[in-house]
Amino acid sequence: MSSDDAAILVVGARKTYRRVGRAAPRAAVDGVSFSVESGTIHGLLGPNGAGKTTTLKMLIGLVRPTAGSFSVLGEDSTGPKGRRALGFLPEQPYFPQHLTAMQALRFYGRLTGVPKGEIDARSMELLEKVGLHGEERTELSKFSRGMLQRLGIAQALIGRPEVVVLDEPASGLDPVGQRDVRSLMLELRSQGTTVLLSSHQLSEVEAVCDRVTILNAGKVAAEGHIDELLSVNGQTSVRVRGLTDLPAGVADMATDVAVSGSVWVFSVKDESLRDVVDAVDDAGGTVVSVTPKRESLEDYFARLIAVTAEGMAS
Repeated sequence: MSSDDAAILVVGARKTYRRVGRAAPRAAVDGVSFSVESGTIHGLLGPNGAGKTTTLKMLIGLVRPTAGSFSVLGEDSTGPKGRRALGFLPEQPYFPQHLTAMQALRFYGRLTGVPKGEIDARSMELLEKVGLHGEERTELSKFSRGMLQRLGIAQALIGRPEVVVLDEPASGLDPVGQRDVRSLMLELRSQGTTVLLSSHQLSEVEAVCDRVTILNAGKVAAEGHIDELLSVNGQTSVRVRGLTDLPAGVADMATDVAVSGSVWVFSVKDESLRDVVDAVDDAGGTVVSVTPKRESLEDYFARLIAVTAEGMAS
């Protein structure tokens, strides 16, 4: 993807902090570069302290970068002009507690330039979309952590931004709320909105993201399409049903075997697939699905971070 196609472009991002005494400055972010294609959901991942939130804050101008360039839709995103098309949900959203939900969205609607005659309708639409219908007159001091998170998502969308940056959007939400956030991100993508997502919920990232960038110790450890990163070369995942046991020939070739009732799931080498399918058929079973084997994002993430840590220590 060329830089002209990128809705978000980060090049050479660096942020160092001075330390007490004569110790060398600490680099929280060290040479991070990535791009986000328009109309996609891009995940920014990493362990605690990897530099994710610092990178996002440099992107939107909340933290002054030591070096690097940052743009949204071709404009410098560290300045007001580059932030006009941007919506942002911080990791821990905070609102004036004396306001009601409707008053808060009216305030943020005016800040983002929503026409005065449209603010109330837009606010009610978003409160319903994030699951706060009926709470528009409730003071925010009475909101739970999850309700404040839902309101934070609404304020990020109040100005109909073309690009949305979400830092831990599922934080504080119950499983239903997490599902609603996933559905909302997919809806935004279907409407052509670009989403940059930072999250510790790896199952959420795997479910919605097109590409991911993984940070570790302030550097990019991996980047790519999520299917490409998680594919296991030369392996196929097979699901069969109708068997009490796997045929002997299949059992010898199968790995990662799991069974529930008469449904079996296992992996085989690609070159053995035809023999496996024939053996299952001969044994009276049914092949339900044959798909390229994928590593879970959790396993990939853990292995990558471990390998990176070993490399830094050696």
